[in-house]
Formats: sequence, structure tokens, C-alpha cells
Amino acid sequence: MNEDLVALNARIDRTNELLQRMLAEVAKTPSTHAIFVDAGYLYAAAGRLVAGTEDRRAFDLDSEGLIEALIDKARTIFADSRLLRVYWYDGARRRIHTSEQQSIAELPDVKVRLGNLNANNQQKGVDSLIRSDLESLARHRAISDAALLGGDEDLVSAVEAAQGYGARVHLWGIEAPEGRNQAEPLLWEVDSQRTLDLDFFKPYVARRTAVAYEATATRPAREDVRFVGAQIAAKWLAARGREALAELLPGHPYLPGSIDQDLLVEAESLLQYSLRGQADLRRALRDGFWEHLQAQY
Repeated sequence: MNEDLVALNARIDRTNELLQRMLAEVAKTPSTHAIFVDAGYLYAAAGRLVAGTEDRRAFDLDSEGLIEALIDKARTIFADSRLLRVYWYDGARRRIHTSEQQSIAELPDVKVRLGNLNANNQQKGVDSLIRSDLESLARHRAISDAALLGGDEDLVSAVEAAQGYGARVHLWGIEAPEGRNQAEPLLWEVDSQRTLDLDFFKPYVARRTAVAYEATATRPAREDVRFVGAQIAAKWLAARGREALAELLPGHPYLPGSIDQDLLVEAESLLQYSLRGQADLRRALRDGFWEHLQAQY
């Protein structure tokens, strides 16, 4: 009996020794963090805060400088942790990088992940990408902390998935001029919250100067404007395909605001004439756009 007790105590001592060694090794291993950026939220909230608009075409974003600032911010918050990388989530037609997205993808320690854009310029699939990455990295113990810059309620499942594997999720938001730009359920689920203010974003966001056209320019004929609308429609269809056309046609005779704005800006550039305040020419432009699309369906 005494021999059994001695053997049992020896096994317990051995187990305790192994546990102590394992804990010592874990203590030596540096924690790791990653930054997850929902670019749709970033552009909309930072644009509204600094430039007074959510329209990406109305302002320039120094993405390289901003990413460096986010990395520095994380470095001060997670002082004893190393950066895994920055994940940048955005939308693109057919998931093909734009030139801006390509330049971001070429930055060190940055991974660009693309969802799709529908005919109304709405992101599709971005939230599921964030969830997939957060859950996978947490499950494999690749990160201990995640800084999430976003505001959509759909991100709640991503937060819960990562937390389920032991990672801590820290929500970063952008100061809102009025009200709140992050969903309350998301705020409830995260481990901590932090708001980045106007001074943080000012160096990286600059409003673009509007293109001015000569007031003395000759007013184009309605048929010329209609033809330009058809030209732009042909270019739009070639870039987006028949699937986007099928989504757009049920809204006839109305165009989604983002597409209507793109149509106006491109037409003014081709005509070298401002169509602002020219209701009859704007109608001719839209008519030409719709006529070409309907002829192709």
C-alpha cells in the first residue's frame, strides 16, 4: 500500500513539474495581435467626419499613412504583443482589385481581402470574410487580441466566434459628428471599445476640389447628351456584366443614387460642360443610358 502511495505521489510530482515547465514556456511566448479593417465603414465614417461626405469620389484617403497610424496605435495598446498583420476588407467588381486596392495590397504586413460589389455599389460577402479570418486565427491560436475597426451588426457573429476560441476582440470606432455609427449589439459583445477622433484622421483625409467647367462653354444638344448617356451605358455594361444589368432593370426609370452620380460626373467630363441645374439635359442623359441597356437585354 505504501509503495502505491509513493508511486502515486511520484506521478503527481512529475505531472506538476511538466505543468510548471509548460507554463514557463507559455510565459516566454509573446502574445500576438492583428488589425481588421472594414474599409466600407472606414471610408464612410472618416469621410463624413473629415470631409463631410461618405462619397469616396469626393475625398482622397492616404491609406498607407493611415495604416501606419493604426499599427502605431495598436503598438501602444498592445505593448507586449507583436503584430501578425493588418487585414483590409473591401468590395470590388467581380473581386478584381482596383488600382488603389492593389497599392494597399503591396504594403508590408497588409493583407487585402475582397468581397463583391453589386449594381448599387453595396458590399457583399465582406462580413463573412471577417468572420472566417477571425475565427480561423483564434482557433489556431495565431492571435490573442484582435482590433476590429467596423460598425456593422453583422460582425457580432465574427466577434463571438473569435471569443469562443479565447481571443479578445477590441472594437475601434470612428467619431460620429452626430449620433452613433456602430451597432449597439456589436458594442455589447466586444471586450473593449475605443473611438478614434477627428484629429486622428485629419492628416489622412482630404476633400477633392470639384472640377470647374467654363461658364461660356456651348450648351450641348439633347441628342448629343443622349448619345453620351448611351456611350457610358455601354462602358458600364462591359465592366459589370449582364448579372448587374438584371439587378438594375427592375428599377427603371430610376437609377440608384451612386450610379446616377457616376453617370453625371463621367458625362460632364466627356462633354466638358456642367449639367448641374440642367434638368432637361439630365433627363436626356438618363434616357440615353437606359435606352442602350434595354436594347441589350
